[in-house]
Amino acid sequence: MAAADELTFHEFQEATDLLAAAPDAATTSRSDQLTPQGHVAVAVAVGDGFGGGEVEESDTEALLQGEKQQPGFWTFSYYQSFFDVDTAQVLDRIKGSLLPWPGTSFVRHRLRSRPDLYGPFWICATLAFVLAITGNLTLVLAQWRDPSIHYSPQFHKVTVASITIYCYTGLVPLALWGFLQWRRGIRERVGPYTFLETVCIYGYSLFVFIPTVVLWLIPVPWLQWLFGALALALSASCLVFTLWPVVREDTRPVAAALLSTVVLLHGLLALGCKLYFFQPLPLEHGVPPLQATNLPPTPPPPSPPRTPTPS
Repeated sequence: MAAADELTFHEFQEATDLLAAAPDAATTSRSDQLTPQGHVAVAVAVGDGFGGGEVEESDTEALLQGEKQQPGFWTFSYYQSFFDVDTAQVLDRIKGSLLPWPGTSFVRHRLRSRPDLYGPFWICATLAFVLAITGNLTLVLAQWRDPSIHYSPQFHKVTVASITIYCYTGLVPLALWGFLQWRRGIRERVGPYTFLETVCIYGYSLFVFIPTVVLWLIPVPWLQWLFGALALALSASCLVFTLWPVVREDTRPVAAALLSTVVLLHGLLALGCKLYFFQPLPLEHGVPPLQATNLPPTPPPPSPPRTPTPS
């Protein structure tokens, strides 16, 4: 019994020495649980011997990472987050732009505070190339039907289509975002979307024109205009239903004028693409030459009678 008491006192004295050497160390005493020998377990965390330094170092690194500033807009890493989207998300957003529904916001139900530039970038690029290619194919088919039409490849249409689509997708959302920011300063209840969200809305709303442009290869004018009207209705509806929750808090004249301007600009884009990229080339000879006909020769006019001269 004395040996047991001596052993227990010796271990407690050892823990006391450790605490005296490191007064700031964390200690844990568990008197309710005994070791197999019946001793009180005392855990002392001192310096690097018990891993305290590693925990402290990891906490410091986490704090430094949390305090790290966001990269500037001139760096590549700043724009890398805008393309962090998978295929399923892009397809879901395209589906939402093709099937607009009243009361359903494209931003709240599809973007969910995570707008991207991947989808709008490739939608605009695809639309520009499809416009240029189908515009040339339309003229090739027209020449095949009518050999009098003169055709030469028009590669400049790729540049025109790219500049038109990308400028529309960038400048119009910028003007809309700036106007909503200005109205927010006048009426505090008007809460606009961010600029990136506005660009994302416009980019995905143009997807419906890609299959429409392909269908414009059908050489039936009234059918082409019908496809164009349906595509414009779907695309404009996506914009109106998405912008309505933002502008409805404004006055009625301002909201009506803003939505009308959005639809008008969208219609001008579709009309301009239809008239410029799908216009027929002029005929090689505007007026066909007159065919020569076999007419009877015209008799010469009779010569006047001669007057006799006096001798």
